[in-house]
Amino acid sequence: MKDFRYNRFLILVIAFGLIAALLIGIERHHVERASQQVDLAIDYEGLQELAQREGMEEADVLRAARDAGIHSLAVYETTFKKLNANGKVTAIAGSDILARYHAGALSDERWRALVAAGRIVGTEAYVVGNDAQTYREVKEDLFRRLGRSRVTVLSVGDEEVLAVKAHYESLLKMNLGMPTDEMRAVNAAGFQVLARPSNYENCSAEDVSAVFSRMDGIDISEIVFSGAQTLGAPKSLQATIDAMKARDLTFGLIEATTQLQFYKQDGMEEIAKGLGYDKVARLYAIPKDEQPKMKIADAVERWANTDEERNIRIDLLRIYDKPSPNMSLFETNMKYFHDTRDKITANGFTIGPAGTFAKYEPLRSLRALIALGVAAAGVLYLSLVIPRLNASPKHQYILFGIFGALAAIPIMMGNGSKIRVIAALASANLFPALAVIWQLDRVRHFRAKARIALLRLIVTAALALFLAGAMSYVGAAYLSGSLADTQYFLEFNIFRGIKLTFVLPLLFVAIAFLQRFDIFDGRMDATKGVIAQVRHILDTPVKVGTLIGLFFVLVAGIVLVARSGHTSGMPVSHWELQFRAFLEQTFYARPRTKELLIGHPAFMLAAMALLRKWPTMVFFVFVLIATIGQGSMVETFAHMRTPIYMSFMRGIGGLVLGAAVGAAAMVCVEIWQAIMAKAKEKESQAN
Repeated sequence: MKDFRYNRFLILVIAFGLIAALLIGIERHHVERASQQVDLAIDYEGLQELAQREGMEEADVLRAARDAGIHSLAVYETTFKKLNANGKVTAIAGSDILARYHAGALSDERWRALVAAGRIVGTEAYVVGNDAQTYREVKEDLFRRLGRSRVTVLSVGDEEVLAVKAHYESLLKMNLGMPTDEMRAVNAAGFQVLARPSNYENCSAEDVSAVFSRMDGIDISEIVFSGAQTLGAPKSLQATIDAMKARDLTFGLIEATTQLQFYKQDGMEEIAKGLGYDKVARLYAIPKDEQPKMKIADAVERWANTDEERNIRIDLLRIYDKPSPNMSLFETNMKYFHDTRDKITANGFTIGPAGTFAKYEPLRSLRALIALGVAAAGVLYLSLVIPRLNASPKHQYILFGIFGALAAIPIMMGNGSKIRVIAALASANLFPALAVIWQLDRVRHFRAKARIALLRLIVTAALALFLAGAMSYVGAAYLSGSLADTQYFLEFNIFRGIKLTFVLPLLFVAIAFLQRFDIFDGRMDATKGVIAQVRHILDTPVKVGTLIGLFFVLVAGIVLVARSGHTSGMPVSHWELQFRAFLEQTFYARPRTKELLIGHPAFMLAAMALLRKWPTMVFFVFVLIATIGQGSMVETFAHMRTPIYMSFMRGIGGLVLGAAVGAAAMVCVEIWQAIMAKAKEKESQAN
């Protein structure tokens, strides 16, 4: 039997790195806990529509929404479609004026005179103002967007009319600037304004100034730009940054539909960097085509999970357009708002302007200690799979010196962004493998012992699982400490090695296993090591049944990798969604399926396979599956947008439930083996 020694110096370095990682983790937790305010918002137009559909006064609907928990109303740029409906400004197609003239329906002599003089063109549009302020704002914006060559001022008697050279249907949809009357009405109703301006073509600093001048005197919670560009892109972004800084505005970024990073807007990263990441908040809205399919309770649960798990601080709700059973449309939506407010406040959040994360960048010295710890872990792993290196501490120290210098020196010099990513990737793959290898070395000497009782076997397996989990948590602390900063909390940066964390630990553990065990149960001397066993495997004749089995293993592996990471490459079944919802409602943080139903139960069964002296090949398979659970525990912390405490509790829940599922599986196996043994005994007696 090969015995591998664990270099105490390397373990000591790992311990110092762990202390540094824990200090960063504590700092991160404080930063996350300081940002616990959520802006519960909805479109102002949505509440106006609700009032119209229910035949209610707008003021009554606004008051009820405020009482139900809505804090901000999103106000978008006005359009002629909206203005034609409210009558404050009207855009009329020239072709309509001419048609009415020729039909004898144009009674105003002033307009008839314009037609007769040939001043009305069928392909143009004509803008008439009924509200002085709104007309003035529309006029100003039309000149900015179309230029004076396309907008002409006409006189109709003593009134001013704008002749606009534009496609009428397109003109109706054109953004015309932020409406001050709507923003003031929102403030007067007791809400803050979530401003949603859009960009101008060839936007200038003067255009930017004009947009923000309309917001002067308005109580604004956040600004979230509409469209594919931020205001000022691409050449006037500094003007936008300066205007937002002067008004101390929070910049809201819209989470992408994949729930990963953001909806791409040109200029958003420049503005975020210019403002400072401590003035950035993440916004989420349930997709428009998805909400009608959701019950209110499901939508409320979605908001609760969104705020807790993805650092969302602006919840932009939409109204339900169909009433729930036995409720009016108004009652349905007020219940939705009220229940959402109650759910997120019950989870520890407060309602108000979006909370933001303080600027956070750990000390370089702490990062450097983590880098040294990762280097030590890498050398330790190599020493546990390469016998010659294990027997030569001198060479281990040399390797550590090289790896440690390459990792720590760039960080101390302030140029270690790539090293941090490499350290995180190494942590995510090395420590789960080391956790399993450590347990393999602990239990190798147990196999010769006499058969132990089932209860003791379950306790032994559970303790081994918890010890392995603790070691994996070391890797989680390292991964989190390597990446932790405000940009990762907000997902400007993300960890991109998640798929590898479900493959490399399996490979690392497989190599270590083959160095320690003879998977052919004595038909080959295990001391020949991994290379000899791999050659034996490659030379082994394969039956059709074995090929079919390997095919299913391959499919399972593809499914595992495809289902892992920030985004899933495969759909999730309805029953699994229901199971996840049950776990989310039952536990503080939903344990991951890969841990509680796959990895951790397999760990328990691996212990049973070893101590019950099952074939080594079976033990090997269980060990590899068990590694999936350990890797998943570390990979959870790669989702840096999720608060560290929630990731920690998610892993604890997975360990406890996984141990319970594994114990149940061990009992079932024991019963099945007892039944089969009795059946064989009866068969032998009958013969």
